[in-house]
Amino acid sequence: MSINILVVDDEKEIADLIEVYLKNENYTVYKFYTAKEALHCISMEKLDLAILDVMLPDTDGFAICQKIREKFHFPIIMLTAKDEEIDKITGLTLGADDYITKPFRPLELIARVKAQLRRFTKYNQQDTEEDENIIAISGLILDLNTRKCQLNEKVLSLTPTEFSILRFLCVNRGRVVSSEELFREVWGEKYLSSNNTVMVHIRHLREKMSESAENPKYIKTVWGVGYTIEK
Repeated sequence: MSINILVVDDEKEIADLIEVYLKNENYTVYKFYTAKEALHCISMEKLDLAILDVMLPDTDGFAICQKIREKFHFPIIMLTAKDEEIDKITGLTLGADDYITKPFRPLELIARVKAQLRRFTKYNQQDTEEDENIIAISGLILDLNTRKCQLNEKVLSLTPTEFSILRFLCVNRGRVVSSEELFREVWGEKYLSSNNTVMVHIRHLREKMSESAENPKYIKTVWGVGYTIEK
C-alpha cells in the first residue's frame, strides 16, 4: 500500500533532496514550494504524513499545520532554520508531531518519518484481530479488559461512568447516539428530558481529554440529536 507524503519547502534544493530520500524508501511524494499549492493538495489527496518548512514565501508552515489539524490527524514534521524554543512550542501547540532544525541529516529525517508512521499506524488501528478488547481511534485507546484509557500515550483518570460513556460512543463510532440512548445504556434507567446528567459527564470527559466544546476532536455534539465520535 502506497504511503503518501507531503513536502513543502521553498528552498528547492532541500525539497528536492528530501524527495529523493523519500522516494528511495518507496514513498509517494507530493512536493511543493508554496503554501497555496500545498493546501490545494491537502484538499485533493489522501496523505499519510506532512513535512512542512516554517518559513514560506506566501505564509508559514504553522498556518498549514493548523489547517491540516482542522480535518486530519496524520503526522506532521516541522522544518525550520531557526533553533528557537518558541518555534518548537508553537508548532507542537498547533498540532505538529515532531520538529527538526536545519541543517539536518537526511537519514535522520527519514528515521523520524518512519517513527511517526509506525506510531500513527499503531494508534489508529481499529479493533485488531489480536485483541478485540482494544479500541483505538486516532490516538485514543481503550482497554475494555482493564478499563484503562490512554490519549496520545497519556493515561486518563476516568471514573467508571466516564469510561462507560466513552466506550459506548467508541463502539458506536460514526453513528450519532442520543442522550436518551446513552443514559439508558450507562445508567440503566429511564431518561427524563430535564436530566442534565449526560451533558455534565460529557463536559467532564472533554475537560480530561483537553477538548474544546466549540471544536472537539473526538466527542462531537450534534445539536438537538446527541453525540458522536467520527470514524
